[in-house]
Amino acid sequence: MGALSNSISGAINYLLTIRVSDFIDIIIVAYLIYKVIWFLRRTNSFNLAQGLLLLLVVLWLSDILKLTMINNLLRKAVELGLIALLILFQPELRRMLERMGSGIHSGKAASSTAMDMAIAQTVLACGDMSASRTGALIIFERSVNLNNIMSTGTIINSDTTAELIKNIFYNKAPLHDGAMIVRNGRIAAAGCVLPLTQSTNLSKELGMRHRAGIGLSEQSDAVVIIVSEETGSISMAIDGMLKRHLSPPMLDKLLHNELIQDEDEQDKRSFKYILKKLFGTDINGDEKNNEKTV
Repeated sequence: MGALSNSISGAINYLLTIRVSDFIDIIIVAYLIYKVIWFLRRTNSFNLAQGLLLLLVVLWLSDILKLTMINNLLRKAVELGLIALLILFQPELRRMLERMGSGIHSGKAASSTAMDMAIAQTVLACGDMSASRTGALIIFERSVNLNNIMSTGTIINSDTTAELIKNIFYNKAPLHDGAMIVRNGRIAAAGCVLPLTQSTNLSKELGMRHRAGIGLSEQSDAVVIIVSEETGSISMAIDGMLKRHLSPPMLDKLLHNELIQDEDEQDKRSFKYILKKLFGTDINGDEKNNEKTV
C-alpha cells in the first residue's frame, strides 16, 4: 500500500507541474499526429509507412547490437529518405499547402432557408438532367474561397433555380462545358475551368468532367456534383473521394448533411471543436451539445 500511495502521490505532484503551455503543446502534437495518419490514409500510403517503420526498427536494433557499418548506412538512407519523401509526395503536399493558404470566405453565410432552397432546386435539376443525359458540373462553395476559379468563368449572381441550371448546362449553351459555382445559396458563376486531378487510380469510365470535379475537391472543401453526359449517372466529390450512382433522394440527403449543419459541425476542423471533443466544453466553458446531425 505504501508503494501504491507513493506512486499516486508522485503522479499527482507531476501533474501539478504541468503548465498551460505544456497542455497546449500536447494538443498540438496530438493534432499533428492525427493529420499525419489522415494524410497517410488519404494517399493510400500505409505500405510506405510500414516500410519506414521497419527501417527505423532495424536502425534501432543495429545501434543496440553495435552493427556499425549497417547503422551508418541506414542513417544515411534515412537522411536521404526525408528528401525522397518530399519529392514523392510533392503533389499531395502542394495541394495541402494550397488548401491551407486559400482565403477563407469572409462573406455572410447563407441562411438555412436559402441553402435548403438551393439544394432542392439543384436536386430537381440534376434529376431532370440525369434523365436527359445532360452533362453538368455544379460546385457548392464552403469555407475555402473559390474566387480564383470564378475568375475563369462568367459571373452570374442569380437565384438558384432548376430552370436556370438546366439552361446553363444545355448542350448548345455557351457555358455548358464549364462548372457552375453556388455561393451562399446563389449561382455565383458558370463556365468555370477546374484543375484536373493527378490521381492515377481512377476508373477509366470517368471522363474529364469527373476528373475536374475530383481535382477541385482535392484542393478545397467544396462539394462537387457531377452528372455524366454518357450515362446520366449522378456523382458527388468531397475531399478527393467520389460517390457514384446517386439517386435524387440520396443526393438531397447528402447535400443536406454536408451543407446544412449546426455550428458544431461547421467548426469541426477548428481548435474550438478539438477542445469540445476532448473535454465536452467549448472555449467559453459551455456544455457540449450531445445531439449529433444524422
